[in-house]
Amino acid sequence: MNVDVNMVQEENSEDIYEKKTFVVDKGQEPVRIDKWIQNHVEGATRNKIQQGIDAGFLTVNGKIVKSNYRIKPGDDIVLMTFVNPDYTILKSEPVPLNIVFEDEDIIVINKQANMVVHPGVGNFSGTLLNGIFYHLLQQNPEISEETLPRFGLVHRIDKNTTGLIVMAKNAMAAAHLSKQFFNHTVQRKYMAVVWGDVEEDKGTIVAHIARHQQYRKMFAAYPEGETGKHAITHYSVLERLNYVTVVECVLETGRTHQIRVHMKHIGHTLFNDWEYGGEKILKGTIYTKYKQFVENCFSICTRCALHAKTLGFIHPRTEQPVFFTAELPDDMRLMIEKWRNYVGNKTEE
Repeated sequence: MNVDVNMVQEENSEDIYEKKTFVVDKGQEPVRIDKWIQNHVEGATRNKIQQGIDAGFLTVNGKIVKSNYRIKPGDDIVLMTFVNPDYTILKSEPVPLNIVFEDEDIIVINKQANMVVHPGVGNFSGTLLNGIFYHLLQQNPEISEETLPRFGLVHRIDKNTTGLIVMAKNAMAAAHLSKQFFNHTVQRKYMAVVWGDVEEDKGTIVAHIARHQQYRKMFAAYPEGETGKHAITHYSVLERLNYVTVVECVLETGRTHQIRVHMKHIGHTLFNDWEYGGEKILKGTIYTKYKQFVENCFSICTRCALHAKTLGFIHPRTEQPVFFTAELPDDMRLMIEKWRNYVGNKTEE
């Protein structure tokens, strides 16, 4: 049996789905596919496998099958499996949610800053998923932690990144959306403020991304080769503000910290991105007044200046394109305005 494993990653996220492909060996006797998968995927239960098959997470020779399908030698099996997050307990909490759109299949949320998407070590409460659980309970009191569709988490964004995130409310929507993210057909645009005057009005950054070899919580850019995963970011300058630049970034791939790592790679670290050194004054004068001005900007936007502004995808039920926009949050907007005033006054510090 030949097996290949690929990971689905989303910008500012950890791995969400794992894509496993199998080629059934010659001489394999006919057997139900749910039983065969259970014997070949560690920790998989028959019930979970059947749910995944019903949701369309498994294909044989490019076609969706039923759980009672009997495999044959040479069958090409593709399975999308959810990579379990590092939490086991999910509490229902009335976490404030800015819901942009909701129907029977999906919820689109404009996430605020300082909100973790899902529970994990040190963050077991107050997360977006805790709030989603509570929200769904208000709609259907019969929902329990066991029946909550955790597979609805098809992508994530960092705690300090604001903007749009979509959640699936059922298995069908989760399967549909996860495939779109895996195939990079989801439209995403981010707005960021970066240090320095970006030289080109438009550009494309191509560099592999992998964990930093020394600091394991960080990621780094590497030349195209064996290290890391292929990543492409397109950027365009929206506004030049002397020592910082407002840019729009379009993701062609989705890797962990992709925008943050790629912009640092070309010498334009995101403003106040403390993980990558953006909390230091990287461009500007040595004068005390300028330093105080920048500190005031840091105090207005106390986090990495990155916002997921637009999100577009094919609706899982209607098969029609949908598109959502979230305007800049106040902290980034006010910080940019402060830089505009600084540039406009042409003050010599």
